Amino acid sequence: MTSDPLAPLLTLADVGPAVERARDHVDQAMRHRALRRHGGQVAAEVSLRSAVASAALEGYAHEREAVRAGTVTDPVLQGALRVAGALPGLTERWSRAPRQVLARLHVLAARDVVAEEELGRPVADPVVGARLDGLAGLVAGGTKAPPLLLAAVVHGELLALRPFAGPSGVVARAAARLVLMSTGLDPRGLVAVDVGHREREPEYVGSAGAFATGTPDGLRSWLRHYTTAIEVAADQLTLVGDEILAAS
Repeated sequence: MTSDPLAPLLTLADVGPAVERARDHVDQAMRHRALRRHGGQVAAEVSLRSAVASAALEGYAHEREAVRAGTVTDPVLQGALRVAGALPGLTERWSRAPRQVLARLHVLAARDVVAEEELGRPVADPVVGARLDGLAGLVAGGTKAPPLLLAAVVHGELLALRPFAGPSGVVARAAARLVLMSTGLDPRGLVAVDVGHREREPEYVGSAGAFATGTPDGLRSWLRHYTTAIEVAADQLTLVGDEILAAS
């Protein structure tokens, strides 16, 4: 029997406990009472905050209230908003056809940013293609690793490969969120992990670069960052729930 390719990651120092702590944070946040009466409103706010954070991580920072007011026309921000809004409708397809979904995410993210003939088309590099195939195999059932671990690997690998022209990071962050949603950890897309990355941006950039080295220390650095970002996102969900309850 072939061993699970992601299993060794759980043996890295502190990674297993960090994954459990992050999962506990999410579970606790999901019990917020605002979700029972205002779940749709919470989801919409999380989607907005995620899109703003993802665009900022791509180098296009905008004030959230300006985005909410509809006054920001920046195409990268608009692409991030389209991507965030499309995630619920792509969840079921993700594990069945991950490469098709990645192409769709790129079309949504990069419209009006890259040439039309580049939309949805990964770079013509056989190494990138092979690694995308390997990643798709993991998403399609090639690992029994915890969802948080798989999401981190999908995110880190897509950041390292940058397989699409333009705002490829927006695609990477969305793909990781789809892992969390499709595996049932975050079925409604309420964990704004991109906000966690944005709040710890220097660590995000540094640990992503470390992940790309493929060394045990580099992988551990990224996984520890990712679990911390999940905890920040869980706290953000609690904050959003509190704000919506206070305003209701």
